[in-house]
Amino acid sequence: MNVYDFVSQDEMDELPEDHQAAFSAFVRIAQRRLKEITRSLSISDEQSNWDEIQEARYSYTNIILAAARRLSIEPFVSMDVPRIEEYNHGGYRQFTADLDHYLTQVALGNSLRSRATSTTLPLASKDRIRAHLHHLREAINAANLTDAKKALLHKRIDEFEVALDKGRFNLLASALLTVEILAIPGALWGFHEVVSKLIGNINQVVAEAKAIDDEQRQLPATPAPYAIAPPRAPEPRRGTRELDDEIPF
Repeated sequence: MNVYDFVSQDEMDELPEDHQAAFSAFVRIAQRRLKEITRSLSISDEQSNWDEIQEARYSYTNIILAAARRLSIEPFVSMDVPRIEEYNHGGYRQFTADLDHYLTQVALGNSLRSRATSTTLPLASKDRIRAHLHHLREAINAANLTDAKKALLHKRIDEFEVALDKGRFNLLASALLTVEILAIPGALWGFHEVVSKLIGNINQVVAEAKAIDDEQRQLPATPAPYAIAPPRAPEPRRGTRELDDEIPF
């Protein structure tokens, strides 16, 4: 089996630019494919089925370590790919446990960072924003724009509303909508001031909610950097002696 049995080229092309995020996404896709592959194999006493499952697990381990090496993800970048004749079920279980240990730290780090770039929105704030979005849609429909451009702007508002319905609102959604709409020359709108005011009102509601959210949480705006820790302390190399053994007193 090879990498394309687990992750397609299209899926790799769509991975995030951030190496840590790309590795996490790569692992999630590969894990899902591994489950699909092993589920299709009937786990029984037949040696052939067990050999196929072991082959799939070995290939999975191989491509994950290769991805870690390419993306410089420690501690996996320092791990050697196990030799096939030495690979066993215990080694696979240990590898997946170490991988889960790493991904848990990444997931929690992402959650903490997302709180710095997101906010809770009270129902009243959401209602105010939806009212502004309604008038923004009306302005788009009345604007001197092509049908294709209008459709794109409506799509951006749809995406904004999806983000609005989540538990925490991502501030990036507000920034993207602002950039997308205000990038259109004012002459094409015919009433650019109205549109700018609507966008400004939306951003003001979000900003007010963010200020209250930060004050209630009383947390720093940006979490302190956290170094991903390995699952175990490095083991001393065989054949080495403690420094105390060499001191003659």
